Amino acid sequence: MTTDPEPRAGDADRLLRKLAETLSPAKIDAHEVAIVIAHPDDETIGCGASLSRLAGASIILATDGAPRNGVDAARAGFASSVEYGAARSRELRAALAAAGVDASRIIALGVADQDVCASLAPIARRLASIFESLDIRVVLTHAYEGGHPDHDGVAFCVAAAARLLGAHGPKIIEMPFYHLADDGVSLATQRFCDGEDDVVLELTSPDRRMKAAMMAAHSTQAETLRAFGCEAERFRRAKAHDFHALPNGGRIFYSTFDCGFSASDWPAAARAALQRIGLERAPRKWFSFA
Repeated sequence: MTTDPEPRAGDADRLLRKLAETLSPAKIDAHEVAIVIAHPDDETIGCGASLSRLAGASIILATDGAPRNGVDAARAGFASSVEYGAARSRELRAALAAAGVDASRIIALGVADQDVCASLAPIARRLASIFESLDIRVVLTHAYEGGHPDHDGVAFCVAAAARLLGAHGPKIIEMPFYHLADDGVSLATQRFCDGEDDVVLELTSPDRRMKAAMMAAHSTQAETLRAFGCEAERFRRAKAHDFHALPNGGRIFYSTFDCGFSASDWPAAARAALQRIGLERAPRKWFSFA
């Protein structure tokens, strides 16, 4: 497999077209591409099979995957959240190795799991600094879908960082993870809330095996990862989101479990962050690709 030097994956539309090529897929020069995720294992769910083609992409990890209340750590058999976070870091490195991605591509922001929404403004500023210093032109990240507060927080921070950089900000490509289905009860995985895709990458047998190996590397998350398949990966240009409002018609999955943050907390957190980073006067809907 050879590296395709043109285009340089700096344009979102071109990157989407390249990702959609399945007959003779070449590696993509992705040094100007960042994958920004909330937790270790999100890289696998969102774009695991595609990572092997994105040569030189940066993997920006918002959290260490270890909530500080220690509940998840104890459930997984660890004495502390520090030990649990270290294990999740090792799992991420193993998963990336399965895709042929060197661990040196990881940029860890070090936020605690479940704490992204408490740090929206500093995370957005940090991302803006990283995007600028690395000349990042395209970002793959979480869809704004109401599945997990850290996911929605990362979607917000990526969008805010891009807006802070103005004309020099990166274009954003969204990946779906999970959200409450229209019935308000069942969980929909790996599909966008509104069902609109730009690219649906049907994975080949080798790609499925690689994605499955990446999932297996995240052994502490085995129970959670059973909900996700290895059949396809979906991508689209970022929608023009109104981050003042709840996503998915107000159907918020994270309000169904205790994560220290609820749907009613989101509007105030978003408003406060916008004020802190000077974007309170920004249009309510951001980032149409028009």
